[in-house]
Amino acid sequence: MSNDKDILVKVENLSKKFCKDLKTSLWYGVKDLASGIVGNKNERELRPKEFWALKDISFQLRRGECLGLIGHNGAGKSTLLKVLNGLINPDAGKASIKGRVGALIELGAGFNPILSGKENIYNNGAILGFSKTEIDEKLEDIISFAELEEFIDMPVQHYSSGMKVRLGFAVAAQMEPDVFLIDEVLAVGDLGFVLKCFKTIDKILPHTAVIFVSHNMPMVARICTHILLMEKGKVISEGEDVAGAIDKYYTRFSQNEANLIFTDDRMELLEAEVLDQLGNNSLLPQVAWDGELKLRLWFKVHQKDFQPVFAISIFDKEQRPVAILERNTAVLEWTEGGYLELIISHAHLMLSKGIYSMNLGVVDSSSGSPLLRMNNIVNFQVIHDQEIWQPFLLKAKYDATSGL
Repeated sequence: MSNDKDILVKVENLSKKFCKDLKTSLWYGVKDLASGIVGNKNERELRPKEFWALKDISFQLRRGECLGLIGHNGAGKSTLLKVLNGLINPDAGKASIKGRVGALIELGAGFNPILSGKENIYNNGAILGFSKTEIDEKLEDIISFAELEEFIDMPVQHYSSGMKVRLGFAVAAQMEPDVFLIDEVLAVGDLGFVLKCFKTIDKILPHTAVIFVSHNMPMVARICTHILLMEKGKVISEGEDVAGAIDKYYTRFSQNEANLIFTDDRMELLEAEVLDQLGNNSLLPQVAWDGELKLRLWFKVHQKDFQPVFAISIFDKEQRPVAILERNTAVLEWTEGGYLELIISHAHLMLSKGIYSMNLGVVDSSSGSPLLRMNNIVNFQVIHDQEIWQPFLLKAKYDATSGL
């Protein structure tokens, strides 16, 4: 059973502010130094040109837990990691960490570029508090894991970005820290190495606490037991509901306007909507898994000497194409005023639970020339009890037989 002794990371009302202007920032620094001496410093008030990079962040992390730190660019994720790693000091609140900290925050951070990979392993191990004998014992494992046997005596300044990531992760993970901080740098590595990293995290997680920053939500869902969703320096969602926080993260994208890529002005899209099948009054129209997907499109047709053919593609929340709706073959007719309304339906929708978007392409049936192309014309949400990351959840029937 967990107790307070298992808490390795404790953050209490942590706040950090920055100034948008360098000269003003230097002047504030001088004033803060003087105020600190006389004891008049007010650390929780913003001055002109200042903003909160972090504001009243609080959480605890125990041994064996992995916290996913998510949010869009500028949310404050990297700033929080730098505070936890001791690279910058907070303006208010405090963060306490027990034990050794391994960090993979910035590409090449902590490496001396003119030293070899091997020499940097000893330097980093010493910084983490390991003796030369302890590093000697782990040296071969680190080099092997990083797959740098041929290049370990070469100066790090000649390493590629992928080689730096491999060396950095190998040092941080093989030293088995009590707290492991991982920023987005894993995105630089190739898929094979990333999978190896995740296997290593699985192996060391029972003995450590991991804070993992990523924009790749399947990766977050794969390894994280807890989640912290940030926006503009504040906590939007925190706790064990990883899937719920990821849904909120994706919802931030759902209100974007459609992106017009091309039009030859013969027709324009006036309205697009997925007809809500569940009526839950959510931000997005909802369709039940195995239910009917209905898309309504409303066009203004400026010329009448063509027949449009529609290609409607469906993209998942990682913006990967997952499906395309069958194209129309029947002749379409519009009103006297030049309006065309379409209801496009697909029964028994098997897309797995999640948020999806649609792209629209229209071509002239006779010439094949493009008429209109738009991205993200509408977003919708598929509802199901199961959280899975494969794009399709297919119906299946299981019949047990005796075998005799």
